[in-house]
Parts: sequence; structure tokens; C-alpha cells
Amino acid sequence: LRKNVEDFTGPRERSDLGFVTFDITADILNGKNGLQTFWKKNTLIIFDWNVKQLFLYLSAEYSTKNNALNQVVLWDKIMLRGDNPRLSLKDMKSKYFFFDDGNGLKGNRNITLTLSWNVVPNAGILPLVTGSGHVSVPFPDTYETTKSY
Repeated sequence: LRKNVEDFTGPRERSDLGFVTFDITADILNGKNGLQTFWKKNTLIIFDWNVKQLFLYLSAEYSTKNNALNQVVLWDKIMLRGDNPRLSLKDMKSKYFFFDDGNGLKGNRNITLTLSWNVVPNAGILPLVTGSGHVSVPFPDTYETTKSY
């Protein structure tokens, strides 16, 4: 769903606002994601002694005629030690506004959604890990209109 709305944060022009509903199915333990995993008594442990939590986020990347690369974070989640590292989320909505600084969402055929995460250590460097999969979605050629009451 995409609308063309007044953007009061910028130069008072109309901008595209995207509304995204998505499903996420991800197994952070398995796959080519760069995380170290350890087996201990048949229990898989993702958090070693220096991992406090994971910061997961879903981002959208796309290009427009004005900008070669646009990146927008749509959703995030903090995964604490002891949480289930296998995600199965259905009918999720964007947590943050998906604004384009113009009309770059209308008819855009290559908006790529990627799940990434930061490993938040107790001490030391903060590594960025990108998931092994992504999906490209086309946006519609028309704007959605709302009823005025």
C-alpha cells in the first residue's frame, strides 16, 4: 500500500509513504550468517560468554532517479539471551514510517528487503551481520486513496 502525502519534515512537497505488511521466517542459528554456534549437552547456544543480545532489523533498499541508494529501516527487534532464535512472524506491519523524499516508491520494481542484525557484546567490537536471504518486491503503479469524512 502506498500513498502520496504531505511531508511536513522537508521542503513542503508531497512524498511517497509506503505501508508494508510482511512475514519473516528465519533461523538465525543455521544458515550462512556468520554467527558462531556452540553445542553443549545437545543444546545449541547462540550466546557465548561475551554476547549480551542481538539487535535484529528489517531494511528496505532501493534506487530512484534522485538517489542511487536509499536505505530505510522498517522494523526491529531485540533478541535477548534465552529467546527463541527461530523467527516465524506473520502479518507484521512496519514499525517505522517508510517515506521516500519524492515519488520514488510509485512503480518501483526493485525494493529489496533484508534482515540483518548486530551482535551486542558485553565488551568489545559491535559486529554487523547480514542474513543470507533477501527478497525484492515491486510497488504498485497507482496511489491508494483514503476516504474523507
